[in-house]
Amino acid sequence: MPRRTATMLASTLMLIALLCAGVLIKVPYSEMSPGPTVNTLGDHGGEPVLQVSGHKTYPTTGHLNMTTVRVTSADFNMNVVQAVYGWLAHDNIVVPHDTLYPDGKTEEQSSQENAEEFSQSQESAKVAALKELNIPVQTRVVVSTVSKAKPAEGRLHAGDVIKAVDGTAVKQPDDVAKLVTKHKAGEPVVFTVVPAKEAAAAEKAGKEPVGTERVSVTTEAADPKKGDHHAIVGIKAGPDHTFPFTIDIKLADVGGPSAGLMFALGLVDKLTPQNLTGGKFVAGTGTITEQGEVGPIGGIGMKTIGARERGAEYFLTPADNCATAAKDIPGGLTLVKVKNIDDAVKSLKDISHGKTSDLPKCTVK
Repeated sequence: MPRRTATMLASTLMLIALLCAGVLIKVPYSEMSPGPTVNTLGDHGGEPVLQVSGHKTYPTTGHLNMTTVRVTSADFNMNVVQAVYGWLAHDNIVVPHDTLYPDGKTEEQSSQENAEEFSQSQESAKVAALKELNIPVQTRVVVSTVSKAKPAEGRLHAGDVIKAVDGTAVKQPDDVAKLVTKHKAGEPVVFTVVPAKEAAAAEKAGKEPVGTERVSVTTEAADPKKGDHHAIVGIKAGPDHTFPFTIDIKLADVGGPSAGLMFALGLVDKLTPQNLTGGKFVAGTGTITEQGEVGPIGGIGMKTIGARERGAEYFLTPADNCATAAKDIPGGLTLVKVKNIDDAVKSLKDISHGKTSDLPKCTVK
């Protein structure tokens, strides 16, 4: 066999061996890519995303799209070839597996956590939107969850309204933990609550819940094996709201808290005669608090790509994500920096009136 032919054959066999090894060798990475975007002003799955009854709504035009990121499943085993392709590709990103699924979190656990965060983001968006419009919202502190095999199990229940702890009035969810941890493990703590059933009946009737009960729960150490001896009872307190009219957000198969800002803006647009977008295509992302503060999210680069592919011209970007997003801006997309819902509403008004030179744009630090 001629030397040149033998060399080519050996090189080919080596290349095949390397490709096989690349396919067989697994690496601890996952992949993120642009996901679907949904117009919060429009329909999804045959029904409006934002549904309001009991209050006047107004016609809207344009787009206020929330954006998503696709991620590989928790049990996806990436090989070397896939990792290299992902690193070289522009429209996706390879990240350590633990970034998406920390502490060995399963697919089911991650989905459950994302669903809870998505539900909470909807509530926060409703409150933020109504506060922006100066529409009163009644808020109270409730028992969100009760841990199994903890002192509060069977004594307190999810949905109980917490009025006071040891006689001290409770105004914020954080107040509950602060008052409980004043005790030493083994000491009793007294909760003044409105039982969940009575609270639900009062809310349905449009009344403030009354008829309190005093419930004593003996505390225990949080985790004595790890040296954590602060007192707990095994509940998580959270906010519950009574809205003056009905607001439903109909969007399935989406998780996480990052759509909060766009839901809130969609509601503001629907509940006011002004046309926030002026018919423009605006997309965005960001968590939102009940006070209207906008927080950062993950996968910002994937979201800007997905938004531009759908036709977005402007992208509302959390201030803390701006520097990262500005490093690789898709052509034709303007990144607008927002810190809170006031910023976002003002920028939308500027966009609708063509005052784009006044927009606070994202830049690389």
